[in-house]
Amino acid sequence: MSTAIIDVATPHGLDEAAFAAALARIAELAPEHDAAGRFPAAAFELLRPTGVLALTVPAELGGLGKGIAEAVEVIERIGAADPSVGLILQWNYVNHLALRHPDSPWPRELAERVLRSAATDGTLINGVNVERELGSLSRGGVPATTATRLPSGDWRIDGEKAYATGISGLHWFTVTATTAEPEPRIATFLLDRSAPDWEVIPTWNHLGLRASDTQSVLFSGTVVPHARLVDVRDPAGPPQRRPGREALPLLLAANYNGVAIAARDWLVRYLHTRVPTALGAPLATVPRFHDRVGEIEAGIQTSRALLRQGVAALVAGERSPLFGLAKHVATATAIRVTESALDLTGNPGLDRRHPLERHHRDAMVGRIHTPQSDAVLAQLGRDAIALGRPAEELS
Repeated sequence: MSTAIIDVATPHGLDEAAFAAALARIAELAPEHDAAGRFPAAAFELLRPTGVLALTVPAELGGLGKGIAEAVEVIERIGAADPSVGLILQWNYVNHLALRHPDSPWPRELAERVLRSAATDGTLINGVNVERELGSLSRGGVPATTATRLPSGDWRIDGEKAYATGISGLHWFTVTATTAEPEPRIATFLLDRSAPDWEVIPTWNHLGLRASDTQSVLFSGTVVPHARLVDVRDPAGPPQRRPGREALPLLLAANYNGVAIAARDWLVRYLHTRVPTALGAPLATVPRFHDRVGEIEAGIQTSRALLRQGVAALVAGERSPLFGLAKHVATATAIRVTESALDLTGNPGLDRRHPLERHHRDAMVGRIHTPQSDAVLAQLGRDAIALGRPAEELS
């Protein structure tokens, strides 16, 4: 189905025919990957020759040199094919954009090595930061995972991390840990798959995004060279502003917009092909369905327009509430669209032979990703209340 109501002003720079063919095959494989609940390796093999994995790598390092605008367009389309693939890839883009940021704390040689390997070998990167007791670092707290300095000057990492998206297919991953020092700091290290003494624990058994491979990781005396220490900060200091991470909610929004688009596309095809004997014509001819599909389309196009407004703000260098709002609206829209489509289709929509029930399960997972809606809405509320403060309170 056409999505031309939103004009894509920025080309993604890929071979469109190759990209479209890869997306079609990824969509065909999505039910299999969902059922297996494993890293979708076949999908990334299809994407590798298209250049998608190096979309946000600078041209001088072998990539396409694109930014957040192009990344959003790509992730939205991949999210419509398989949002588990989109979730893994959008983390790759977030990390690439952060490494390209002028304020990145990473040593330049390491940053360039990671970026160049994405262009030459199609490597993936993500952070392994969350802990079950701690929750998200964005909510504050200190990691229980420890980093101990060895006599050699290198570091030993011990602890368990949760929700490491795409871990089975990552070549690079960062790990946050609390240093075992008299005055502990929070340190971030870069590891690759050759690092010793770590293992993936298969704990991912969620309702949706089952192929995102968001497993746990156990570090048991993993030795990391001191040269791989990429950031360190005082936990008592001001909240850490992570350069480039403003792209995260926008890319998440794009992925969940993709889910809503896929659900809409399946629904309209179903309405054209479903011909009840009592009606003697396709359901697509019934005015009641026109109204409901119109509501679905209005929600999708509103979410897509808001996302692109947020992208424009980020490109302009603004720090805008639109970033989190776009993610909140995209998640709510995807859930509402899939619920409405299920309501319209009844038993066929819940039948596992069709993709709608999977789209609904995938949409529900959006609620757990940072920024969560409660934080977004609370901040919007505080800002609105502050704007209405009486003048005498401001003086």
